[in-house]
Amino acid sequence: QVQLVESGGGLVQTGGSLRLSCVASVGHFFSSYAMGWFRQAPGKEREFVASISWSGGTTDYTDSGQGRFTVSRDNAKNTVYLKMNELKPEDTAEYYCAARYYSGTRYDYEYEHWGQGTQVTVSS
Repeated sequence: QVQLVESGGGLVQTGGSLRLSCVASVGHFFSSYAMGWFRQAPGKEREFVASISWSGGTTDYTDSGQGRFTVSRDNAKNTVYLKMNELKPEDTAEYYCAARYYSGTRYDYEYEHWGQGTQVTVSS
């Protein structure tokens, strides 16, 4: 059983930064999983934000996050991070991390495990 717990969300002003964390309880198998970040704003569908391969060697970002967001991981700590800079009001959403065995993808239905989410609110 894989459990994911996100943290680091909060209220920030436009232009500010946040770093989200997601800790996985999978023991030493964490490095076998690619990790993804998704978000869902009220009334909208869940959307892809970023992903990182099991090794950290491959990352992918949504166009709106490219250049502002950085996904990284520390396999020794079973943790994946999402550093978000230059935040905008349209980044306001519940942010979820997800795990998928071996390779990452932009499609939420291909992820096998999900966290409960952490709220990010960007004020204008």
